[in-house]
Amino acid sequence: MEDYDSVENQLSTIRDFIRFGMSELERGEVFFGHGTDNALDEATAAVLHVLRLPHDLPGHFMESRLLTSEKKAVLTLIRRRVEERVPMAYLTNEAWFAGLKFFVDQRVLVPRSPIAELIEQQFEPWVEPENVTRILDLCTGSGCIAIACAYQFPHASVDAADISDEALAVAQRNIVDLGVEGQVEAICSDIFSGLKGQYDLIVSNPPYVDQSEIDAMPSEFHHEPILGLASGNDGLDATRRILAKAEDFLNENGVLVVEVGASEEALVAAFPTIPFTWLEFARGGSGVFLLTKDQLTKNRVALRG
Repeated sequence: MEDYDSVENQLSTIRDFIRFGMSELERGEVFFGHGTDNALDEATAAVLHVLRLPHDLPGHFMESRLLTSEKKAVLTLIRRRVEERVPMAYLTNEAWFAGLKFFVDQRVLVPRSPIAELIEQQFEPWVEPENVTRILDLCTGSGCIAIACAYQFPHASVDAADISDEALAVAQRNIVDLGVEGQVEAICSDIFSGLKGQYDLIVSNPPYVDQSEIDAMPSEFHHEPILGLASGNDGLDATRRILAKAEDFLNENGVLVVEVGASEEALVAAFPTIPFTWLEFARGGSGVFLLTKDQLTKNRVALRG
């Protein structure tokens, strides 16, 4: 790794620091996957965070020079990212999801679900947006899915449920910061245990990582709360509980959307008769299924067995 003290005086502009950051991240062989998937985006995020500049910065600003204090701050971020393997989102306390900026720290997972794309599309054609009046985000973490849904369904009430009080504190901060206090409610609930009534749409990105994957994960993931990742030997503990009770919490035309990631194959093997609809994403991602209330009802025995 470079001697950062000697490097400081050799770099001047935003472009210089982004280029240097890219090189250091590549040399350090960090793992990308917490909101960014490449060194350019991550180095850019670090520099723009320190300078408090927007992500759509006009190109001519790239030649702007950094103050000494700004240089030191950028280099400190890059050094920590490489040496400590902390995801950049935790170092900056910023993560973007569905076009919104969220506060995050190590009490919650870094938002990165492909479900953002479904939210932006208002889950069409699977639901009729004008008929959606009540939404549940189960295992909400930072509250990103619940809050993004509130923006896309401004006339719907949204419950953001999680078993973790620490996660709910982060979610509540984001609810306030993003101005949806009157629309989104953070609720402590172990899956459905603390909830009442029925919903038009239930969305969940629950823990779904199996034990072998936990053991093999890059260092960056070990900074995230294990409660938000691990879900038994096959990764399906939480999903089984959701499938067993979701029918009771959906309205007649309700829809359930759940992300299971790499546990998709295990889920299909565990429930071979269930007609999961596996959703596709233009921006990448997989392992997200959809079931209707009617499908859950018709397969009640298999799902609750």
